[in-house]
Amino acid sequence: MRLINRKPGRVLALFLLLLPFLGILLAYKMGSDARLAVNPQDKLLPALSTLSATAERLVSEGSRRTGEILFWKDTWSSLTRLGLGVGIASLIGLIAGLAIGLLPYMRATLAGFVAVVSMVPPLAILPILFIVFGLGEVSKVALIVIGITPFLIRDMSARTLELPSEQIIKAQTLGASSLAIAIRVALPQIMPRLIQAVRLSLGPAWLFLIAAEAIASEDGLGYRIFLVRRFLAMDVILVYVVWITILAFAIDYALKTLSRRLYPWMEASL
Repeated sequence: MRLINRKPGRVLALFLLLLPFLGILLAYKMGSDARLAVNPQDKLLPALSTLSATAERLVSEGSRRTGEILFWKDTWSSLTRLGLGVGIASLIGLIAGLAIGLLPYMRATLAGFVAVVSMVPPLAILPILFIVFGLGEVSKVALIVIGITPFLIRDMSARTLELPSEQIIKAQTLGASSLAIAIRVALPQIMPRLIQAVRLSLGPAWLFLIAAEAIASEDGLGYRIFLVRRFLAMDVILVYVVWITILAFAIDYALKTLSRRLYPWMEASL
């Protein structure tokens, strides 16, 4: 049998899934052991036992000044900013994408503009956002919105244009207005595409969030990472990096599950 036709069983598939993670963990342990053997005070690659103890301390011990557990405060602050930014960007991307995809006048007016705006590096305008909106929450959320909205608009408009023209013609034949066509014909087919686009934009959204928190913030996951770097607290930094990765994976998995439950026909067509 050709290799291209061979498929792993359930147990082997699980092992193959875990294999890269085990490889990274083993490589880290070997590197850490080697450095600590030369210098037991080395901070670059702390031992796995140190990381475990640090994680337990971060999630359970409160601040000496306020008594608040900073780990969970940072998590809540970052997730709130991320949720607001991605939510606003999704709404704008959906509405603008439908308008550009369905209305020729809107397409002629906005398609080129959105294409040009999408080429502007969002991090380059971060100082402008701080000047305009200040150092508060608005500028951080605005960076996420500005960073991912053009991508969402372009993706939604492209998916709208891919809708079969026969559906639009039949709806018009039955007397449907432009708004009715958008809501009853296009929207149900575009929503699963929106969820997929949001999943793809989560990586850049996290990047913009952490960058904004690192420059000007008083809490948040990005703020804490850049705060402790001056002390070379790699154990804290690595715990936060792993936690951000877990959160990102959990959000992506939740969106994937939501898409499967609400739009099973879409998952079957992929």
